[in-house]
Amino acid sequence: MTEHPAAARPPDTAPLLIACALGIEHLALRTGGARIPATVLRTGMGPRAAERATGRALADPVLHEAVVLATGFCAGLAPGMHPGDLVVAEETRDTYGSTPCVGTELLVKELVRAVPGRTVHTGPLIGSDHVVRGPERGDLLATGAIAVDMESAATLRTAAATGPAQGRPVAAVRVVVDSPEHELVRIGTLRGGLSAFRVLRAVLPAFFEWHRSLLLPRR
Repeated sequence: MTEHPAAARPPDTAPLLIACALGIEHLALRTGGARIPATVLRTGMGPRAAERATGRALADPVLHEAVVLATGFCAGLAPGMHPGDLVVAEETRDTYGSTPCVGTELLVKELVRAVPGRTVHTGPLIGSDHVVRGPERGDLLATGAIAVDMESAATLRTAAATGPAQGRPVAAVRVVVDSPEHELVRIGTLRGGLSAFRVLRAVLPAFFEWHRSLLLPRR
């Protein structure tokens, strides 16, 4: 597992901004049962909507120095991935380049604790401007990416570009909702969607511990 160089530690008052795209994702995060000091932002679907919503949110003086985590559902690209598996991005990629993520090892540790029994995958998370299906999954897998979604790369790229001078820690955690062997267009995959929803509801404590660790004084 590769840990990218971390951005400078944020101020010990830096808030946490959790960004998701869809109403169902927002519902899962808001009803997860964990009361954490975070702002949950629904960006809307697609990279352009994610850019606009993230930029507006971080322009608020209250969130100017916020730590940003993108989350929600994704499509798995690698064989053997299942609905309900978790993806922790080592970096996000899109046509504009890549954005390194911070604290991936800690996120994996906390996710294993929060959702025991679930498989956690780490690797590059690639962005797309459309829903990826069929053979296109293989093309994206060939680039080295392990999962794809439409908003994470745009969210983190925007957050990094508008960050404070000392840098802004960013991360992305996605729940696999379908995969090469379990595409949602097939009959009988509703159960996979429900599984992913339940997992997303359970991950908030892991996000809180990741954020809290970033604010702790370094020794």
